[in-house]
Amino acid sequence: MQVSLRHVARSMALLATTALVGPIEAAAQEAVAAVATGAADSSTNVAAHPWSDPKLPVAARAEMLLAAMTLEEKLALVYTWFPPLAKDPAAPTDMIPSAGQQPAIPRLGIPALRETDASLGVANQVEQRKGDTATALPSGLALAASFDPGLAYESGAMIGGEARAKRFNVMLAGGINLTRDPWGGRNFEYLGEDPLLAGAMAGESIRGIQSNRIVSTIKHYALNAQETGRFVSDAKIGEAAFRESDLLAFELAIERGKPGSVMCAYMSVNGDFACENAFLLNSVLKGDWAYPGWVMSDWGAVHSTVKAARNGLDQQSGGELDTHMFFRADLKAAVENGALPMARLDDMARRILHGMFSAGVMDAPVVDTPQPIDSAKNAQVAQRAAEAGIVLLKNEKNLLPLASSAKRIVLIGGHADVGVLSGGGSSQVRSNGGAPVEIPLKDGAPASFSRMTWHASSPLAAIRALAPNATVTYLDGSDPAAAAAAARAADLALVFATQWTTEAADPDQGIALPGDQNALVEAVVAGNRRTVVVLETGGPVLMPWLDKVPAVLAAWYPGQRGGEAIARVLFGEVNPSGRLPITFPASVSQAPRPVTPGIEQVRNSPDHGTDARAIKPFVIDYQEGSDVGYRWYARQGHKPAFPFGYGLSYTRFAYANLKVEGGAALKVSFDVTNSGKREGADVPQLYVTPASGSRPLRLAGFERVTLKPGETRRVTLIAEPRIVADYDTAQPGWHLAAGTYRVAIARDAGQPVLTGAADLQERRLAP
Repeated sequence: MQVSLRHVARSMALLATTALVGPIEAAAQEAVAAVATGAADSSTNVAAHPWSDPKLPVAARAEMLLAAMTLEEKLALVYTWFPPLAKDPAAPTDMIPSAGQQPAIPRLGIPALRETDASLGVANQVEQRKGDTATALPSGLALAASFDPGLAYESGAMIGGEARAKRFNVMLAGGINLTRDPWGGRNFEYLGEDPLLAGAMAGESIRGIQSNRIVSTIKHYALNAQETGRFVSDAKIGEAAFRESDLLAFELAIERGKPGSVMCAYMSVNGDFACENAFLLNSVLKGDWAYPGWVMSDWGAVHSTVKAARNGLDQQSGGELDTHMFFRADLKAAVENGALPMARLDDMARRILHGMFSAGVMDAPVVDTPQPIDSAKNAQVAQRAAEAGIVLLKNEKNLLPLASSAKRIVLIGGHADVGVLSGGGSSQVRSNGGAPVEIPLKDGAPASFSRMTWHASSPLAAIRALAPNATVTYLDGSDPAAAAAAARAADLALVFATQWTTEAADPDQGIALPGDQNALVEAVVAGNRRTVVVLETGGPVLMPWLDKVPAVLAAWYPGQRGGEAIARVLFGEVNPSGRLPITFPASVSQAPRPVTPGIEQVRNSPDHGTDARAIKPFVIDYQEGSDVGYRWYARQGHKPAFPFGYGLSYTRFAYANLKVEGGAALKVSFDVTNSGKREGADVPQLYVTPASGSRPLRLAGFERVTLKPGETRRVTLIAEPRIVADYDTAQPGWHLAAGTYRVAIARDAGQPVLTGAADLQERRLAP
């Protein structure tokens, strides 16, 4: 122990001489000093690995272990291998096909880090591990539509448990990039357009994952809002606007979830690649937010050695997908020749150890053999998430819920006879039950790791189970005339409309339904006015037939029990309670960017974008600044098809007795009453804007409330101060100006019900 502490002291002295380390070192120094003082008075019988004592502070444990490491062992921590391409003799010999692996260091009791994608379950995209299936959650947008942080925690805990059982101890989860464009190919993975909602949901999901004593990342830091040209685009945004939107979402989620690692993004931000961006990594993340964990790169996002390390990247992950192994021999040489101080390598290793200790990876190593999984129990979690996230968009004349007395029902399109659609890319889960439809891609950037896939959860079978006395039939929708004829012969027609989106590409058709699906809906509703459209999409879509169709459900990508969830909502076994986490524009012209930036560069590239790095670089100007999503529509005076926060129910809710309190903080309380005849859940939302009208409304609080018929509950919401404030770069920090602020308790961003105002005192908060 005396030798270890001597090394610790020497390490701390070195840290004090360099400006390359973050502010967590002050805490580490205090913690180690406390341990050293206690050690001098304690027994000399010290275990071989004194850092293994879980009673010690995390910072002290990381420092003690760091002091025992050799240069080679530190270097081993800062590079992870990509098993499918790891052919180097130095690669670990015990790798399983997965997203990545950092080798174990048995001498020090450091387990291997085995990494798996991602937020929606333990991924196995193109069946790298033959026969390995997992529970597939619904899409991130579906989870966000629940407005239920408790459900986010439960979902995270479930997939984290499966990851651990499958021998993984890092989940590349926590996707939180705000939806700036309704057509984004990866929107389905994320948690919508609002920083408060996204931060709360991501934070709880991360907490749930890490409750299994494994690491969750948060990603992709930051401003990874589109897939087109993601390796070569440069996102432009002002600092204040950035802090009030995308960065605030990350800040809130990191505070709440405490992820062991942050994954930086592919593109450039204001001229510097995200994974070597000193402002993002050193100034904001490690400086202002005092984040103690490690920054890992996205797979293929590293462009340098010394610059990346100096500017805050701690680990090159999946290095075989980069153009070079920047953090192996080159990093060692940079440390040895002084181009990169040893103190910075120590900081990189320390942060990785901190993330492992804080998440519990070091204290509860994953066992070497797969463990049993209660798949039936986990499927119920996935089903509850799907049911809570389904949004009832339209229900003219209360066509829904369907009566169990219906005699003839026809389902049309979307492969609804066999399953429900899933989004593509690294989040793709090969779900329990298999894939009844799986279509390989012929070309394009996603072709190597993405397939158009359906989960084996048949809406047809689920509807037949709930309507045993009805004749329920299916047509594939390829012949609109035949579909119209079948609709005329039925009491009710259900059209399943689909839009497949994927990582690595934004949809060519934007937010229009692909193919001839709009014509199909028009034909069916012309044949039978009692038509319901069920949308299985990656985000908002245009609905030119909306005025003619009496009922519409947004089911998103509903996961491996999506068929059952859809059927239960349609028949009223579940009262729909989802609320839109993303605005549905009335036309693509309402969006900040009606045309995808860089799409012409992709189309004009020799291989039409298959080689993502060969696309000509371009700039994305986020002119909307912090006015993302519903804030943009309000600023522009647009009336969208369906606003953020919108969703119908089979019951009714009334709000009354608003009380607004100001002063140092904004506090509102009000009554919510279920004035209908069914039990249901409501999501009252608190929106705030300065009385001066200097900026659009912002969501500052929300709560999901489940009430029985006739039940009333008093709800109290305290506005998140950073939502109400503006970011002042001159201060620097958050500035809540003194003055009057208007508040609204609303059903959605466009439907205020109770309004009031309060005077707030001036308040300044640190960045």
